[in-house]
This record gives sequence, structure tokens and C-alpha cells, in this order.
Amino acid sequence: MDTISKAARRMGVLIDDLLSFSRMVRQEINRTAVDLGTLVSDVIHEFEPETKDRVINWHIEALPVVTGDRAMLRVVLVNLISNALKFAQTRTQAEIAIGCLPDNATESVVFVRDNGVGFDMQYASKLFGVFERLHGVEEFEGTGIGLANVRRVIARHGGRTWAEGKVDGGAIFYFSLPRSSGSEVTGENR
Repeated sequence: MDTISKAARRMGVLIDDLLSFSRMVRQEINRTAVDLGTLVSDVIHEFEPETKDRVINWHIEALPVVTGDRAMLRVVLVNLISNALKFAQTRTQAEIAIGCLPDNATESVVFVRDNGVGFDMQYASKLFGVFERLHGVEEFEGTGIGLANVRRVIARHGGRTWAEGKVDGGAIFYFSLPRSSGSEVTGENR
């Protein structure tokens, strides 16, 4: 019964993730000014109940105000931060950094870096595919849809996604958003 119950829960999560993934194509983008610094703080705060017993050093750099759909960009940050937390859970002390690469005239490039298990760069092209997993479900939970959602949202905003990693040496996930006039940088260090 326990096995059936767990399988049913996993199937429910998978179905919810697939529905979310399919909605990202049809959902209209409501473009507004989005303060990524505030959005990151909100997302981290939402994870506090799950992470209260862990030692996590957050390094939050100044982040830009971008033009985009706040709800969709929240999905991106939830997925990237969730992955950083998940894949660094084996560390006694997790180190998670979120920041922005130096100024670029055409785009803002945001990163989420962790000191987790990392990945082999020869498989980097598979990371953002639906159901593509580099680690077994017995090691780390997940449906293999989160990063595909990240790529879809960022592509709909006219940006790019990519990642760098090293086995047992952590990972860095990047996304870019086209720069609009009047972008400014905000944020705080935690």
C-alpha cells in the first residue's frame, strides 16, 4: 500500500508539472517591471519551512529590475532555487549564490550557483529537456520538467538559458532577459 501511495503521489506531481508546462505555451505574457531582487527574496522566504534545519549560506547580489511577466519569472526562480537546494542537500553547509553578470548593453544575465553534486558537462545539452534527468529519482526527487519550464518561460521572454557544472563541484544555471530602457539594479546581500 505504501508503494502504491508513493507512486500515486509521484504521478499526481508529474501530471501537475505537465499541465504547468503546457500552460506556459498558451499563457499570455503580462509584461511589467519586475524587481528580481524582491522576487528572489520572496521565493527564498517561501522555502524557509523546508530548509529551517539546514545550514545554508545565501549570497544574494544586486539584481536588476527587468521587464517581464512576474508570475512566469517566479516559476523560473522557484525551479532554479529549488534545484540548488535539492542538489546541495548532501552538503553539510550549502552555499547558494544568486546574482547578475556585469553589465551588458543588450541583456541582463542572472545566475543561480550552488555547491551541490553538479553534473558532467557532456550532458549539459540534455538539462533543459522534458523528462531529462542526470540523477536517478532514488537519489533526488523530481519529474524532469522544471528546467524545461525554465527554458520555455525564458524563451517566451526573448532570452536564453544555459548551465555549467562539474561532477561533485556544484552547478551554475544562467538565464538572460533582453534589457529594456530604464533597467536598474536592486538587491541585498544576505
